[in-house]
Amino acid sequence: MEQSSTSTLLQGTVLDLASDVVSALRSGDHVRAGDVVTAGPDEEVTRAAVRVLGADTLLPTVLLGVPPGPERLAVFREAVTAHAPRPGAAPTVVWSHWAMTRVLERLGEPVPPGAADGPAAPADAAWLDEAGWQQLTHQLAVLAPLALPGEDSAVMRSARRRPVDVARGFVRAVRRRDWQQAAGAGRWLTLLDGVPDTLGLQPGLDFVRLMGGDDPRVALQLEAARLLSSPAGVPR
Repeated sequence: MEQSSTSTLLQGTVLDLASDVVSALRSGDHVRAGDVVTAGPDEEVTRAAVRVLGADTLLPTVLLGVPPGPERLAVFREAVTAHAPRPGAAPTVVWSHWAMTRVLERLGEPVPPGAADGPAAPADAAWLDEAGWQQLTHQLAVLAPLALPGEDSAVMRSARRRPVDVARGFVRAVRRRDWQQAAGAGRWLTLLDGVPDTLGLQPGLDFVRLMGGDDPRVALQLEAARLLSSPAGVPR
């Protein structure tokens, strides 16, 4: 019962954090969008929720340049330290952790002591290059926080080599009503060259917003895609 209660609390905290990020992306004001409370009995749950959301916790800062609140930045650093991947961790776990440390580097913040004790980000993304298009799309959706302008990671390079496969995965996710995967794939597609014109990416994203946009995790990816594909754009 206690484990179930903790899981429910964690899921709710993740959704609250995602909602906060969505609000900040829409308003352009991260400071007034709310902050993470780190004190109290739920501190560990909050850190875990930040780890689940990953680098996207500070997405308004990365895309819009507005500073995070001090409590949000503090809990983000704590999550990086507390949840460093263990040796042998899955590539998505390693890359998600790398994305969080990369955000700290972008902000000129020191990586917390102990955060680098886990395995370093691989030099390549061979597991993605070898994956079928369905698995490729699934993995990229999990790693959507890496879909950023000007980020030349091995994951990004792998995605750039396979725009048609990512487009196929986007269509499949929509047909399967997997809105979170579709939104994550759509975010990647906004950054890729060679996406087929016949895909109709923007109408597809609009449909995902209509059908799944009530989920803050879906809305977060859609807001990121909106900013990345905006004519005004964000720096690439």
